[in-house]
Amino acid sequence: MFGSLGMPELVIILVIALIIFGPRKLPELGRSLGKSIGEFKKASNELRSTLEEEIRIEEKVEENTAIRNEQDTAIAAAAQPIATPPTVTPTAPADQTVNRATGTDSVA
Repeated sequence: MFGSLGMPELVIILVIALIIFGPRKLPELGRSLGKSIGEFKKASNELRSTLEEEIRIEEKVEENTAIRNEQDTAIAAAAQPIATPPTVTPTAPADQTVNRATGTDSVA
């Protein structure tokens, strides 16, 4: 924002502030500026910690939802009866017929 302020720039700023505010007001102004910066840092740290906490809570909710979905799927799968395999009946090929009485094959 300001770029890099070197020593000559800072001296010029302090001399201008001394001329504008006077020697009696300058320490008071510095203290109030320091307090303002401290309060700003404190507020930004609180905001950051609040956001991190909200993110952790949201991740925990998503994790619990995923676990609950897995449990519901497992319960539903366990509740279904085990299907028995269908019985297979042997069939004669289409071009042959079996006479059941005699047990002989005849080709059509």
